[in-house]
Amino acid sequence: MTAEAQHHPAQVRTDLSIRDLTAALRQGWSDLLARPVYGLFFASFYVAAGLGLYYLFMVRGETRWLIAAVAGFPLFAPFAAVGLYEVSRRLEYGLPTNWSTVLGALRGRGDEQLLLMGGIIFVGFSFWVIIAHMIFAIFASAAGLGEGIAFLTSELGLTMLAVGGVVGGVIAFVFYAITLMSLPMLVDRDVDFITAIITSFKALSANFGVLLLWAFVIALALFAAILPFFLGLFVVLPVLGHATWHLYRRTVD
Repeated sequence: MTAEAQHHPAQVRTDLSIRDLTAALRQGWSDLLARPVYGLFFASFYVAAGLGLYYLFMVRGETRWLIAAVAGFPLFAPFAAVGLYEVSRRLEYGLPTNWSTVLGALRGRGDEQLLLMGGIIFVGFSFWVIIAHMIFAIFASAAGLGEGIAFLTSELGLTMLAVGGVVGGVIAFVFYAITLMSLPMLVDRDVDFITAIITSFKALSANFGVLLLWAFVIALALFAAILPFFLGLFVVLPVLGHATWHLYRRTVD
């Protein structure tokens, strides 16, 4: 690939519709059925992390850590789906799929671009944890009710959850804009991460309404998946991961 191709954003469609979202979800479901073992493998890490959060809350009463971690939970979902992007890519191109190639995708193309994106996500999550702790400390000290359910169900506690939800939502949407097309693009093409991020922003701005709806679909699906002791993630996370790949393929030329 030429240097020019590596450092210029790809062309993106400007006419995505709800039909593209439903088609991507159907294709995501199909990919999960075709190679279920990979989806279950990657989802198992999320389920284990969710159960760990549940333990912190129910057994140790670490409410402040629970709120920060749960709110930042979705930030890692796109990076966790990188292996699923590779599975979908190989299914689409008729390439053989094995553990070596799928896990190898997590390292990127040997140019550390994907690892740099992972570093950005980790920094963003750390920033959110700091902000969440600040919000929690301000409201908890004002309430004087400790860290338990009594505080969370108080007027100040509900206000804190609302403020934290707005702040967390803004941060999550920024990372959604950064990673939506960039991570599958880094799996698919030999580009630098800046080019991939610019392409992701272009795709979002060109199809803002449809891709905003996609963000709500992801958020609602993940929320529903964590209700039955996080077990729904075994299905929802792989389907969304595979579907995001197909949405990328429908968006980026």
